[in-house]
Parts: sequence; C-alpha cells; structure tokens
Amino acid sequence: MLLLFAAVCCAASAGNAISTYVALKSGAQDEGGGIAVGGSAADIPLRMLAAYKQAVQKVGKHVPKCRGMRWPILAGIAKVESNHAVGRNVADNGDIRPRIYGVLLNGSGAGGNTTMFPDTDGGRWDGTATGERAVGPFQFLPSTWEGVGQDAGGDGIADPHNADDAALGAAIYLCGNGRDLAKEPQLRAAIFQYNRSDEYVANVRGWIDQYTAAADGPDLENVTGDVRTVIEAALAQRGVPYSWGGGTASGPSTGVCCSPSGKSGASIRGFDCSGLTTYAYAQAGIRLPRTAAAQAGVGRRIPASAGTRALQPGDLVFYAYAPGRDSTIYHVGIYVGGGQMVNAARPGTVVRLDAVNAMSGYAGGARLL
Repeated sequence: MLLLFAAVCCAASAGNAISTYVALKSGAQDEGGGIAVGGSAADIPLRMLAAYKQAVQKVGKHVPKCRGMRWPILAGIAKVESNHAVGRNVADNGDIRPRIYGVLLNGSGAGGNTTMFPDTDGGRWDGTATGERAVGPFQFLPSTWEGVGQDAGGDGIADPHNADDAALGAAIYLCGNGRDLAKEPQLRAAIFQYNRSDEYVANVRGWIDQYTAAADGPDLENVTGDVRTVIEAALAQRGVPYSWGGGTASGPSTGVCCSPSGKSGASIRGFDCSGLTTYAYAQAGIRLPRTAAAQAGVGRRIPASAGTRALQPGDLVFYAYAPGRDSTIYHVGIYVGGGQMVNAARPGTVVRLDAVNAMSGYAGGARLL
C-alpha cells in the first residue's frame, strides 16, 4: 500500500460539473435593491444566462423588499426544471420553440403525478383544455403563472414560454413577499415552495453552489498565452469531486482505493491534486509526471524561502510534510494570482479556489511557463 500512496497524491470526481470556465467579473449590487449580479457558466446557453441576469436586475421593481437574488439561484432552478431549455431554439426576443410542456397532471400516475389539476387557462399556455401541465423553462403551472407572470421583454405579453418573462416570473415567485435569499433558511424555503420536496431542494441547492463557484473567479485580464490556457483548464473543473488517484491528461477519471485517511476514489470519477495539474498542463502541451513530488522536479524551482509573493499565475504550488525535502511533498495546486490557487484538496471536497495558505507545509513552487 505504501507504493500505492507514493503513486498518487490527493483526489476528485465529476458528477454534475460545470465543464468550461468563462472569465468572470466580480458581483455587484443593484443600487438600493440588494441584488447580486455578474458572472457566467458555460453549460448555460448564453441567451438563457442573459435572461437570468436580466431577471435579477428587474425583480427589485416588482418585489422591492427582496434581497439576495442572484443568477445562480435562477440557474439552479432552470437546470433542474428544463436543463436551461437546451435543445430548443431561443430567439433573440427570448421566445422558446418548440415549447416545453410537462406531463398532463390528470392524476393518472404518469410521470409521477397523482393529483388531478383542473384546467385554468383553456389551453392557452399548456396546449390542452383537458387539464393542467407545467410549461416553459421554469415549468410553471398556468394557474401559478397567472399570479407571478410579468412582461420582461416589453412586447405586452407575459409569456411563460419566453426566457425573459419566465426568468422574471421565477425570480418574483422565489422572492415571495420579500425574502432575503442570502440567508440559507430563506433560500431553502423559497426552493421548497417551488417544489415541495426535500430531494428537489437538495438538487437545486447543489446546482446553485456549482454556478456560484463558476461566478467567483480570479481576474485573468492580464493573463495570456499558455499560462491562461492552463489556468482556465483548471478553473473549468471547479465543482468536480475529489477522487483519490483520479485524473489524467485527458480529463477526470475513476480513482483508486484508498487514501491515507481510508477514503476510496474507486467509485468516483474526478481528480486528485496531481491529476488536476496533469490535466491542466496537458492542455498547453506540457506532460507532467503523475505525482506531486515528481512534478516538483519539472521547470524552475521556486524555493519556499522566497515566500508566496514570488509565485506567478500558472506556477505549481507545493506542500510537504518536511518543507525543504521534496521527497516528502504530498500536495500540489496551480497558482492563479491574488494569493489563490486552484485546488483539489482532499477526499470529500470538490475542485475549488483556495488561498495558498489553506494547506500546511508550503514548499515553494515550480515555473514551467
């Protein structure tokens, strides 16, 4: 087992990961509204993302007391409800075609429905007068839409099959009479109101966390070339689970059993620390050895005595049980600037941004670019 431990460092798995990193601006506050905006995530069609962000900016006019509304909240709902209308055409004006319909809620049991909902819209929105079915990217019942639907696009029609209108309606519904969605209990209550299922809340909440992670990125404005390629490749894996022994030059992979703490990566597809660095540098055409200790022998070594200020974006960052003895290096990350690194820290976590001082035993870095 000691040979196994020497062959790998830390670990991570894929799951519901955001696959591509997009450089992001930091969040801002809508003046007087307590509404956070900014950010992006690549698995969301750009037109849908624009609708979510626009809804965040407009919801304060309809629910002035709402606080803490962010686009990742709307994205989390839309991901679970319709996968952001992927596969549909979203026109410049926000209209989605073909329309998105849920199952007919006639109590038949099909699609999991056991309660009959009588028709309320004569089929205007759900295409049938024989009952109700959820509609649009946010899957509103016509009866619910009647109470929250607003015209966000200025065409005079509040249409749940329009991305802008639907996103604003969802924001209004989640805000209620003026929730503070920055407070976890109120956010969970809003999601539960949307669908009264603890499993649903957990699913949406997980996506909100992943989209939030995508929105909180470093400033890469002055980072170019291969350095930017490496950093963006690593940042693209944020939210991917840690898997002991996981990760190759091609991407996340199933890991092995078991880490020194007894955590297995054998059933988890993702990255450990050196698997992540191997993948990120491969995107710039650089092949790294598999272990963190071996990676310390590549490129120009930056001694720990130089301090963390000597690090530059794209550098490998090392941690050792006995700093000064590279044979004891147990961990590696990728420095992105501002005292932060992309980090696959340990079993039970996901790839994320961490402070360089989040790990113990700083052992310097290595510059390959």
